Amino acid sequence: MVMQMLLSALALVSPVIAISAPLHPFDLEKSSDGITYQLGDVAYFVNVKNPTRRWAVPDLEPDKDLTLLTAVLTNQSVVTGDHLEDLLTSYLQSDDVMTEDFLQAIYLSSSASSARLDASAIEYLEHIHCALIFLDIKFRQRVLPDNYHRIATRDTKSLPSGPYTARLSPHGLHLFDTYRLLFAFSPGRWGALIPVPSRIHARHDPRPLAGRRVAIKDLFDLQGTQTSAGSQAWIDITPVATSTAPAIQRLIDLGAVLVGKFKPGQFASGIDPWNWTDLHAPFNPRGDGYLTCSGSSSGGGCAIAAYDWLDAAIGTDTAVSMRRPAAVSGTYGNRPSQGMISMEGVVPLNWAQDTAGVFARDPTDWARFAKAWYTPRLHQDPSITGLPPLSVRDTRAFPRRLLYLSEYFPLVNPAAQTLVETTLARVATRFSLTVGHLHLTDTIANASIFPGVSGLTTWETVLNASSTMSVWPQWVDVVTPLVSIWAQRHDGRYPPVDPAWRQQWHTFDPNVTTQTAYEAARQVRAQMAAWFEQHILYETRESCSESILVCDISTGGLPSFREGALNDGPNATRFGRIPDGAVTTCGLLCAIFGCVDVTIPIGQVPYESRVTGVQEQWPVTINLLVRRGCDFMLFNMIEEMHKAEILRGVQTGRVAF
Repeated sequence: MVMQMLLSALALVSPVIAISAPLHPFDLEKSSDGITYQLGDVAYFVNVKNPTRRWAVPDLEPDKDLTLLTAVLTNQSVVTGDHLEDLLTSYLQSDDVMTEDFLQAIYLSSSASSARLDASAIEYLEHIHCALIFLDIKFRQRVLPDNYHRIATRDTKSLPSGPYTARLSPHGLHLFDTYRLLFAFSPGRWGALIPVPSRIHARHDPRPLAGRRVAIKDLFDLQGTQTSAGSQAWIDITPVATSTAPAIQRLIDLGAVLVGKFKPGQFASGIDPWNWTDLHAPFNPRGDGYLTCSGSSSGGGCAIAAYDWLDAAIGTDTAVSMRRPAAVSGTYGNRPSQGMISMEGVVPLNWAQDTAGVFARDPTDWARFAKAWYTPRLHQDPSITGLPPLSVRDTRAFPRRLLYLSEYFPLVNPAAQTLVETTLARVATRFSLTVGHLHLTDTIANASIFPGVSGLTTWETVLNASSTMSVWPQWVDVVTPLVSIWAQRHDGRYPPVDPAWRQQWHTFDPNVTTQTAYEAARQVRAQMAAWFEQHILYETRESCSESILVCDISTGGLPSFREGALNDGPNATRFGRIPDGAVTTCGLLCAIFGCVDVTIPIGQVPYESRVTGVQEQWPVTINLLVRRGCDFMLFNMIEEMHKAEILRGVQTGRVAF
């Protein structure tokens, strides 16, 4: 199941609440899955299969089947009208599910040992025309108006605040979870509907990610859903997931709300958008709407750039798959230290280089989300990564040097280069960093890393090893089962896959690339990573990572488009360009060395669009690299940059800033 999402605007309400006339009867659509209804322009889904609460209300004489209800949890022993108004106004102003219509009925509970409503509270509820009021047993009111009812419940867990749909019957009150349905693309045209719960429900949940709406890449297993890996053929041969990937279960345990899966490049491919076949490549909301989303976590970066009701997206990164989508969408994205997060329950590309990261719009929220999610309990075993056991410290032992990787600068676009220099000058000043330059390509070519290997052959050795490490795991875990099962089910036919995979799989020779070759390649990578941590990004007494490296994973400050022909010409570029003097893209460095790499949006530059015919804006990003194990140090540094207003949160929509 692959979902896409649409930006939905939330209009703030006036502090003076005036409830509309009760919606009676509801405009209902019923199905085996639940009930949907419309309130104005907003659609809702109600899970009537599994009531959140079933309460006996002996004196209830309902005159209709369903109503809308808001649960209010207070910590006051004496509840005043002003207090209720403040709470309900805050609900309405902070939540995109809650509307005034949900004030037709109210359930009041208090965390105080006993509580009562004073006269102003009763007057206020009458003023907003609330038809039914339910009080939990902690309210000791002796005399109540006729429309007040006591709930004799001994629930051990408080009902979360927020909007619900209620069924009233002679048997009592049933409450149902209620979700707002957000349209993919445009209402009334086409696309999936995404149900999202009220954010108010998480107000009293102490978990660090409580209520955070999260989309996940459709490579992760989620119990009860189909994992597509971006392939219709894969859907055909694989069952619905019976368990949830540990990395995703961790999010759920932390309180995150999973709202959908986003489109990936097929089998984690970074292919160009015009070569997608089973799926239509996601659209980038930035600029003229025809910019690339890159790959393979394409839908994640662009979803975060498009939808303000989505808080974070979880993607995977084998070579560049998190950081490039973040770059082209002007969002924050990371590749963590190799071994940081379990990849169990994820369709693999490269056992030793696959990892997972987070997309977000706000740098502090992003840093705190990642630090809550990554836990030593989910670190990968060294037998998987081929690298030493990972140790991650939450430290403020910041780097002492900032090094430009010379082969990736200056950027092709002078305006983008100016943005980079201005931003990094402020970073250097804030952290008292010495600024220097390092030509990493030449440094490695001139080093003695492998016996009998010198010059650019060193790079060739490493890049060949990285390629072997990618093709063998996929052959074992994806290609072999897909080809064999598809042939059995479809009269010997070969499965339909994207052109890039079809070509690579047809030319693959399992007699040459074997498990033995894979293990040898992993040893090459381990040796390279060890040298890198000894000579380039090393730890000192003063800092977790003595240096912080800077490079450009994007396009040199030029736009890159989802339509191939638009990339031809001097003011655009195809993705994955390798600058003169470099042998690989900046994005592949930490995939090889196991280090930390984050994409940081710093501004935007204009370009003349051949699509809209006017000037649009292209996001500019930089990539910061630090030593393996220094993730939390870098996140702390990013929070400090945000406080110093060096970094800013980005907007959704056409422009990032």
